[in-house]
Amino acid sequence: MERLASFGNDPFDKPPCRGCSSYLIEPYVKCAECGPPPFLLCLQCFTRGFEYKKHQSDHTYEIMTSDFPVLDPNWTAQEEMALLEAVMDCGFGNWQDVANQMCTKSKEECEKHYMKHFINNPLFASTLLNLKQAEEAQHNETAIPFHPADDPPRPTFDSLLSRDMAGYMPARADFVEEFDNYAEWDLRDIDFVEDDSDILHALKIAVVDIYHSRLKERQRRKKIIRDHGLINLRKFQILERRYPKEVQDLYETMRRFARILGPVEHDKFIESHALEFELRREIKRLQEYRAAGITNFCSARTYDHLKKTRDEERLKRTMLTEVLQYIQDSSACQQWLSRQADIDSGPTPTAPIPSSSGRRSAPPLNLTGLPGTEKLNEKEKELCQMVRLVPGAYLEYKAALVNECNKQGGLRLAQARALIKIDVNKTRKIYDFLIREGYITKA
Repeated sequence: MERLASFGNDPFDKPPCRGCSSYLIEPYVKCAECGPPPFLLCLQCFTRGFEYKKHQSDHTYEIMTSDFPVLDPNWTAQEEMALLEAVMDCGFGNWQDVANQMCTKSKEECEKHYMKHFINNPLFASTLLNLKQAEEAQHNETAIPFHPADDPPRPTFDSLLSRDMAGYMPARADFVEEFDNYAEWDLRDIDFVEDDSDILHALKIAVVDIYHSRLKERQRRKKIIRDHGLINLRKFQILERRYPKEVQDLYETMRRFARILGPVEHDKFIESHALEFELRREIKRLQEYRAAGITNFCSARTYDHLKKTRDEERLKRTMLTEVLQYIQDSSACQQWLSRQADIDSGPTPTAPIPSSSGRRSAPPLNLTGLPGTEKLNEKEKELCQMVRLVPGAYLEYKAALVNECNKQGGLRLAQARALIKIDVNKTRKIYDFLIREGYITKA
């Protein structure tokens, strides 16, 4: 009696022959009286009348093969399974790749057969509907769909933006590497057989339970990423910068509690503290007006203008005091005058100073008022001034190099230049600085 083989086309997926331990190739024989596990023999051992323990040569048997039609006279069961495996590997719609993997059917034949028997077949459609209704009744989320508000960016693989998005692939709504990506490795060699002792069986059950807990943790993390919109990290950081610095510090501190509160409650919490900060600042300003005897906003505008003028005059007097202190030291006085000239010039560049080699070198960049300056230490500020790099760009390049160094265990200059596409001399200075300060190590 012919039966559909319960294993795939790959002979390595089947258990070996009980007689000669060779890999089984269809057709092969299964004993109908022995098992589980199934007692399988190749044709050579079956013809010799191989017997082992309880198995006798006169037992009833089944011939295991998939060389017979199921849905279409021109398609064998083996080809049906190969088609389903190819669609699973290559994806629905990639019929040319499916045909290349099958090797026995053309692109048009694969598409026509799959659409006819697996998509438009009423029998399969009703079965899928019943499965979907049963799944909804159980309320068991086996997968986490991502529903972004807008079409996310589609960066090239292993690019800087791709790493910022944690390897997220928008077309598949999935990640290149899952959390605990090798959790399945602990199960690859586990096989439940009837000869297992009670202790060994309990140990295997415990390993499976541990694997389930790791899958739950993977699902929990993906749910947090989906709910809080953390896929596009750059956009998330831009939204975070709209708050004042004090609220940003609170945001950074409370970020670890976001997974407990949930996305809506967490945003409400941050927005309420931002509103509180604005109210406290406005109350403080109104109290200052009240202390000065101001009773209307017209007088408040005049007060603010006069206060600004007084502050400027006070600053000038302070500058004059510093001049008198430095007047005894000519070199110190010259340095002070140069520093004040840079401050007065503001963010606009001054005229470049010709170097001794005849080339005109650019002056140091003035970081006053540039966003991100408060996040730099003194050495980093000096580096940004010398290479004329804005703090925001420096922090982004630094994060990329540090992440790549942690990932690779070290970083070469050529890798740094491939990561950040700027002037090679600036890249070299940034790379040397991070090496010198201990942020990264050489490969």
